Amino acid sequence: MKQPLVYTLLGRAGCGKGTQAKLLMEHFGLFYIGSGELLRERTQTADFTGQKTDRTMKTGALVPTSLIFMLWINRLEEIKKQKDDDFEGIIFDGSPRKLIEMHLLEEALSWYEWDKNFKAILVDISQEEALNRLTKRRQCAKCGHSIPYMDEYKNLTSCDKCGGELFVRQDDKPEAINQRLGLFEQEVRPVVEFYEKKGLLVKVNGEQAIEKVQKEILEKIE
Repeated sequence: MKQPLVYTLLGRAGCGKGTQAKLLMEHFGLFYIGSGELLRERTQTADFTGQKTDRTMKTGALVPTSLIFMLWINRLEEIKKQKDDDFEGIIFDGSPRKLIEMHLLEEALSWYEWDKNFKAILVDISQEEALNRLTKRRQCAKCGHSIPYMDEYKNLTSCDKCGGELFVRQDDKPEAINQRLGLFEQEVRPVVEFYEKKGLLVKVNGEQAIEKVQKEILEKIE
């Protein structure tokens, strides 16, 4: 029985892991699980958790592990129900963000029998580069597409996907950015180091053009 591929993209906010996750998804035919996307979807439900998630994300703080894990499990269960013989695997965008989430993810992948072909990919950029990108990147108000501040995307005045108006996300304000960059060093760095010690980490230079980052990832994982 073929074992599916499972990758997770890690890195500082603004490193382009979301873009690279989508490119890998298309290249290998993987299911996509983006924690940020799941959380933004959850904010659309006007209950206590939806409203508090919205407030928390705007400050750059992390939501509780119990919430993000619940969203993962719901999505993994959906994938398990619909998968067929052509199932190639899954790509996680930006998770796990803490050691406890890493262990919970390991348990979840083991439960669903998708734990044999796992790699963590670190898209590595400096803190200075992250700050520069985050203060200038934009998002489409119409379709939600994120516009990175790099390469030809710097000069866009409207969404390259649908032509919608571009705006700066609330969680890309300076205070929230500094909070997120600090949380990377405090919470995510130990996850990166753990994967590195286990031989599960692939590190790539994120301070290149998007196509070059993708090329380096593919060379190192294939």
